[in-house]
Amino acid sequence: MKWIIVAPILAYLLFESAWAQPYERVDVGLFSLNDTSGWEIRNFAGATDYSLIQVDGKLVVVADSRQSASAFYKKIDINLDKTPILNWSWRKEQPIDPGDELDKKGDDYVARIYVVKSSGSILSETIALNYVWSYQHRKNDTWGNPFAIENSKMLALRDASDPEATWFIERRNVLLDFKRLHGQDIRQIDGVAIMTDSDNSGLNARALYGDIFFSKD
Repeated sequence: MKWIIVAPILAYLLFESAWAQPYERVDVGLFSLNDTSGWEIRNFAGATDYSLIQVDGKLVVVADSRQSASAFYKKIDINLDKTPILNWSWRKEQPIDPGDELDKKGDDYVARIYVVKSSGSILSETIALNYVWSYQHRKNDTWGNPFAIENSKMLALRDASDPEATWFIERRNVLLDFKRLHGQDIRQIDGVAIMTDSDNSGLNARALYGDIFFSKD
């Protein structure tokens, strides 16, 4: 008899949860569930290898860059009024010192995740916000990307002082970051990408990325 009482309540709660999810959370990359649907690779210089591996009993994306630059990206519309908070985890395995990150020759990072607002393809960036694991800069430093100073802004969330082989969980309000770094009210983005690159410096880099999603708060 207990199951007769509980089951309708459980069904109601599941229905309510499923109904509310699009407004509370938008999943971008459920790598832990072996799900990379909708994700694509775009090679810029050589080919960074992106694949799923099991680390500490959980599936994550590993990015191996050997003097290469490739983006692992997903085209997805995100309403920042409803879900402005970008959530993810990452960890550096093989860091690099690319030199001057303000110069094109030093525009390499062991790990980065960026969001894009564009009028076309995600890769024809109109305006972008890059959260990077910097070697040269300190946490919370900001600067313009040397290849697109006005349209692509960089924000150092992690730096050389953060240890290797250690997971870090991040949360950023993308709506506020766009306003602060670009001076614009961006209410919707069109895509998300992760990137481990070392083509300009000619070095090798390796990083891990966990699940990625947007939430209300």
